[in-house]
Amino acid sequence: MKSMWVDAEARQFSGDLALRVFTSRLLGRDKSLVLHGGGNTSVKIIEKNAFGEDEELLYVKGSGWDLEKIEAAGFSPVRLDYLRRLAQLPSLPDPQMVNELVTHMTVATAPVPSVEAILHAILPYKFVDHTHADAVLTVTNTADGEARVREIYGDRVVVIPYVMPGFDLARLCAERFPAESGPDTIGMVLLNHGIFSFGSTAKESYERMIVLVGMAEDYLRERGAWEMSAAAARPAKAGTRAELAQLRNRLSSAAGTPVVMKRHADEKYLAFAQRDDIASISQQGPATPDHVIRTKRLPMVGQDADAYAEAYRRYFAELEPLAKDRKTILDTAPRIILDSDLGMCTVGRTAKDATIVAELFDHTIDVILRATALGGYRALTAKDIFDVEYWDLEQAKLRKGGKPPVFTGEVALVTGAASGIGKACVEALLARGAAVVGVDLNPNIESLYARPDYLGIQCDLTSEGTIGQLLERTAETFGGLDMLVLNAGIFPGGCRIDSLKTEEWQRVMRVNLDSNMILMRETHPLLKLAPRGGRVVVIGSKNVPAPGPGAAAYSASKAALNQLARVAALEWGSDGIRINSLHPNAVFDTGIWTEDVLAARAKHYGLTVEEYKKNNVLRTEVTSRDVAELAAEMCGPLFAKTTAAQVPVDGGNDRVI
Repeated sequence: MKSMWVDAEARQFSGDLALRVFTSRLLGRDKSLVLHGGGNTSVKIIEKNAFGEDEELLYVKGSGWDLEKIEAAGFSPVRLDYLRRLAQLPSLPDPQMVNELVTHMTVATAPVPSVEAILHAILPYKFVDHTHADAVLTVTNTADGEARVREIYGDRVVVIPYVMPGFDLARLCAERFPAESGPDTIGMVLLNHGIFSFGSTAKESYERMIVLVGMAEDYLRERGAWEMSAAAARPAKAGTRAELAQLRNRLSSAAGTPVVMKRHADEKYLAFAQRDDIASISQQGPATPDHVIRTKRLPMVGQDADAYAEAYRRYFAELEPLAKDRKTILDTAPRIILDSDLGMCTVGRTAKDATIVAELFDHTIDVILRATALGGYRALTAKDIFDVEYWDLEQAKLRKGGKPPVFTGEVALVTGAASGIGKACVEALLARGAAVVGVDLNPNIESLYARPDYLGIQCDLTSEGTIGQLLERTAETFGGLDMLVLNAGIFPGGCRIDSLKTEEWQRVMRVNLDSNMILMRETHPLLKLAPRGGRVVVIGSKNVPAPGPGAAAYSASKAALNQLARVAALEWGSDGIRINSLHPNAVFDTGIWTEDVLAARAKHYGLTVEEYKKNNVLRTEVTSRDVAELAAEMCGPLFAKTTAAQVPVDGGNDRVI
């Protein structure tokens, strides 16, 4: 563990709060210290109030901010004297505590202060840092963790037994810290929770954290419990898309809502899942209550989807009395699944949630393996886990969260997604909460978005083998498939039938028809397992009901695709899959319609460009977004009882009408 303090960087931050920001970001950069909003920092500052009086404030990290990217606005200023008075109360329910914190801030727009604000307040130091360092958690999460902590640190730290974060923990620290701290004290270890450091300057507090965590790392190295060399893993199972979709279906059923599932088959996860003792070492719980809040559930070990569900029913039967006492509804879906063939699968309501779970458990694996090498991993009890997960404050957050977007937990695949209607479909589906796979020949598809709920794949859909690889990646990244938007196609230059070459005809059919038939056939097993039923939207064309001269190959391919969709609607209805078609026309914000082409076509009809764009019954312009929004809606609840529909999106075309 090395300090990342650089004087040249530090000089860019002036004042106590700015330096608090700087060192908080240094802590946040090191994922072995804090992950995804974990940890918190504070600084005590004297400021003038509205009466010109000096007032001591605690600036503490606010809820929702990540240390790695925190700014001054991410700290909540709370009146320090009031916090210290709160610490003297014999008891204080956590929801009331949060109310007291919020109502005694000096900036109404500041974020809700950390629930550990009172704990920061009672520590008699200007700067306070708190992390969930992997090395410290490894030591504390052993059978003799307290003795080991005292062996490492002596009187440099005060040791506090595990108490759930919140007022009770702050009250205990207020009682014990003054009595147990001394002139050499530079930190505090909360067993099974994390570590604090403090100092008179931002640099001193930060570097004391580095020193303390480094001491734990050195202790583990000396005992051969730091560098873990895993046994070579058996290769990951291939061709698992149907198996993954089946598992996701079971998990969604257990959760009562669609979920996203990500498979992680790197050697680290396979080796961990294949350990002989995995059933015992993985089932004890996360390394810190902070991870309980973010991962929501223990890992599950097994190899059969029905076995997972049954094991979880048994596990939650044990917690049922606690839930009944709390009047809490149990969430019975696992968040981490370990399988000797699959590796690790992480589950979340969104792709972001599933990604966070993976990153947290990646560090938990390190803690488990090192603690096991040190003598045995011992985490929180099932009751402690339950108390944190179904904490009043967590339940309040869920109640305030509001209704999630309509496609939360669902997965969509869009072809021809790099531009035009396809790109607009990706945006419409992402906006509605779906995880989206965008597919295109254009390599730019892979970098279209940088977010956990998007996967861009460059793919030639005329290659049957490539389609199989595409669907494997889709299932491994998100767990399955719920929605398919068939948009990819080509529109060749005008050519009359008497001049149409066989090769051109076949090329258009390969792209516009054959590839879509193969994709529909190969996605059917996945769509059949969609928790809310599969949905397919075919982006057709005005040329289906109203073909034009010079477009024989295009019109015939789109008409054949339309018939294919109608037959599929008949065949797949019993599988709960609905298929509908859109027939757009004159959508000019796509790649083929350059300004020059538009100008030439408008001139051909004796119209201005603006008139040409609106040359329809409603005299309105049709955009890619218009088509995409309707395509997304066709996948939603408004069209839940509609299949085999054909809807024009053309502003009204007299030939179609």
